[in-house]
Amino acid sequence: MSVGAAAERDPGLQPERTRLAWRRTTLSGTVSAVLAVKTALHGGPSPGALIACALCCTLWLGLLYLAHRRIHTLTSSDAPSTLTRRTATAAVLCTVAMAACGAALVF
Repeated sequence: MSVGAAAERDPGLQPERTRLAWRRTTLSGTVSAVLAVKTALHGGPSPGALIACALCCTLWLGLLYLAHRRIHTLTSSDAPSTLTRRTATAAVLCTVAMAACGAALVF
């Protein structure tokens, strides 16, 4: 691929697919947070369940923030910047920590 061809690259629908993937991720995080609240309050709340629920909701808000920033970056210009390592790591950590909180609530 020549340098001129790289400069004229048409991204097509790739940014749109990435934006939709971020939306799906936030939707699944929302479902997880709602289920965490339901599980924590079912049968009477305990202090441990409430702490895990609060942590899960906080992580969900963090994931929403990261996704909103990334979606804004994707739609703000014709050539969006690449995802930074820091943002990707934060999104993965929020997702894994939400899964761990959910597992703690179930057991």
